[in-house]
Amino acid sequence: MSFPATALPPTGPLPPEIAFLVAEGLDPRVLVQATAAARRAGTDAATALLHAGLIDEDRYYRALARALGAPFHAGPIPFGAPLRYPECLGVGAAPLDPSPDSSPDPCAGAVLVLAPRGPAIAPLLAGRWVGLAAITTPTHLRRAVYGAIPEVVAAHAADALRRRDPGRAVSGRPVGPRLLLLALGLAAALCLVAALPAPARGILAIAWQALWLAGVAFRLAVTAVPPAGGEAPPPPPDIALPAYTVLIPLYREANILPRIVPALAALDYPPAKLDIKFLIEADDGETGAALAGISFPARFEVVTVPPGLPRTKPRALNAALPLARGDLLVVYDAEDVPAPDQLRRAAALFARSPASVACLQGRLVIDNHEGLLTRLFALEYAGLFDVLNPALAALGLPIPLGGTSMHLRTRVLRDLSGWDARNVTEDADLGLRLALAGYRVADLPSVTLEEAPVTPRAWLRQRTRWMKGFLMTSLVHGRHPVASLRRLGPLRGFAAMVLVPGTFVSALVYPFGFVGLPAALARGWFEASPDPLVNLPLGLATTLFLGGLAAMTVPALLGARRRGWRDLYRFVPFLPFYYLGIGAAAWLAVVELVTAPDRWNKTEHGLSRTSRSGRLTRVRPPPAGGSAPRKP
Repeated sequence: MSFPATALPPTGPLPPEIAFLVAEGLDPRVLVQATAAARRAGTDAATALLHAGLIDEDRYYRALARALGAPFHAGPIPFGAPLRYPECLGVGAAPLDPSPDSSPDPCAGAVLVLAPRGPAIAPLLAGRWVGLAAITTPTHLRRAVYGAIPEVVAAHAADALRRRDPGRAVSGRPVGPRLLLLALGLAAALCLVAALPAPARGILAIAWQALWLAGVAFRLAVTAVPPAGGEAPPPPPDIALPAYTVLIPLYREANILPRIVPALAALDYPPAKLDIKFLIEADDGETGAALAGISFPARFEVVTVPPGLPRTKPRALNAALPLARGDLLVVYDAEDVPAPDQLRRAAALFARSPASVACLQGRLVIDNHEGLLTRLFALEYAGLFDVLNPALAALGLPIPLGGTSMHLRTRVLRDLSGWDARNVTEDADLGLRLALAGYRVADLPSVTLEEAPVTPRAWLRQRTRWMKGFLMTSLVHGRHPVASLRRLGPLRGFAAMVLVPGTFVSALVYPFGFVGLPAALARGWFEASPDPLVNLPLGLATTLFLGGLAAMTVPALLGARRRGWRDLYRFVPFLPFYYLGIGAAAWLAVVELVTAPDRWNKTEHGLSRTSRSGRLTRVRPPPAGGSAPRKP
């Protein structure tokens, strides 16, 4: 990347954080251009220079050390005890072991190792800390800290929420006994109901079905709510934009890098204000090798998460949260292709929103329409992200977030202790925790293209994980139902029940209704009776089932219309059969919650053969040894 030649500022002294590079042989014209870019973006010139990739991080910090007359630390760092994690990485400083024989290198005698960023560099050059500190790069400091205290980093990523707010986190204890007690309780209740006189049973059946009918009516009513209108706010000038952190968790995704890396490089946002982090697991050598073969500027960073349990996406996100330098933060999955202007639009919307809006949910769009399964997936997502979520946001109701393209205020996320590392649907859980903390989620009408699983087995594994997470979230926030409802209020509490536990229970019972009710009708069980307590429950059951079918098809049809996907209309009648698969996933989720609660069913991507937009191109695994070097 280079700066435009028209960006030259008036002749004048260079900022101190880059002026010393003239003596290092760097082209003064490049430094002048970096100064102009920094002024436009409202940041320091060192960050503008590094993030544009015009100087290597190692070269810059070695030159800084020479300018300070300080030693440069490139090898193992003998830290002094104790290391305060994550504070040491936040401030870019850590204590060194003062023992004279602790290190034979030239840094012996220094009491601190510093990895200053941006505004912290000029004060150093003004003479502070000189003689007391050694210099290293931020990347080297982070790797050294992770290597020195991996168990501390892993424990923080796994347990920060559970330590701070155990009542709102998955406990980690075996869930089988609790599910067994719940099942026994339900069985006992059914036995008691069966022993009641017929009129009493009829009244209870009516009450139960009326409650479910209210949930179905709620879903249908929400589809009638138009998304928040109005023109999109004008994008702020570069100088007014906040710093933005982008987190991309990866696991065995080397074949997807040729898609996600160009998409991230194409983001229309000042490079000096971007903080992009790829998160990989310690045992994922293939993805690590592929990333190592790419020449990244300093706005990109590869973070290896220390080994630990549970092996989940939210744990990886938690490991990176202390490293986030942005005021705003977004998560993208490996297969995503976000709109290039999405960060600017999100920053503009956050700027004009009250502080109570802590999250913006982007529009996820399935782009590979090949075969019946992916088309039905695309219809389902169109109904959710183009109809239901925007309506819920307009009403100020809780939203179970999508796991990608959710933009957050970093401060709020840290206040909530990040994600629940043991919840395999951490996005839905975070949406509820935001609502319980008094925050709102708004709709971000910006598209992120996604790839749907192309095989039934991959789709079922993914849905089983999602249903397991919905069950986890329901059990966690159902521990104190009265307190939760008191925090949310009547309408928001009802919406939360419909959207999370209601979704899971509906999936459990749907296969029985789909098969049982038509069979009952075919056998003529709905015969006229003078007793309304006999006919009314049966009539309500029919109404409820038909209403449920409408609740699953109407949003999909409306979403396809808003997307302009008229060619998918003919696939809407297949949705009732598609939801049978979701019912199967719900039952598998119950089994998996008992047998393997922490299992993260990984979805393989990069297999699609089609792309409606033309941007979701099929990718192939890179050759052995990683991908060819490229410079984003």
